[in-house]
Amino acid sequence: MSKLPLLDPADCALILVDEQAGLAFAAGSQDPQILRSNGLAVAKTAVAFDLPVVVSTSASKVYSGPLMPAFREVLKDVNPIERRNMNLWEDDAVRNAITATGKRTLIIAGLLTEACVSFPVLSALSEGYQVYVVADACGGLSPTSHELALRRMAAAGAVMTSWLQLLLEFQRDWTRHETYEKARAIVVEHGGGYGTGLAYARDMIKPA
Repeated sequence: MSKLPLLDPADCALILVDEQAGLAFAAGSQDPQILRSNGLAVAKTAVAFDLPVVVSTSASKVYSGPLMPAFREVLKDVNPIERRNMNLWEDDAVRNAITATGKRTLIIAGLLTEACVSFPVLSALSEGYQVYVVADACGGLSPTSHELALRRMAAAGAVMTSWLQLLLEFQRDWTRHETYEKARAIVVEHGGGYGTGLAYARDMIKPA
């Protein structure tokens, strides 16, 4: 059985799907504050490691609202692409933006897992892309429907991961100075007890 290599940021692009308040209200698969925090951690990780980012939104004017302000703040240089299809893979503008990155490994996160996340994942897999789904940064309507969508994507060949695993896989070594401060700051802000530990280590433990 072949083993997938560890991710290299240089090979990856992030596809962020529908981080909009109208859809966040509907996501019941996990605590909304945690879901938002996890999504922001993914966006910040992409910026820290210089991944190309494609952001897609839908129904901004009629239901979902614009890209949430916290995401706009993190992704200041990224213009969301509005689409009509649930499946962003079927939208020429979004598809062309993804193709233009030149990356064949896609990291996907967003809302809602059952449709606007899973549909492009299945489509990309069918065209030979390697796809990683940041499962804890995806929100579904219910825990059950979210889990079933994740299982279907995994069965089709998508690799499930978490935002923290993604960041640590990119960083790999805390002596990588070029990304250390950014990576550490993301963990401190979004990593719960692990982040608290990193903050403690810097503030309280002095070198001999």
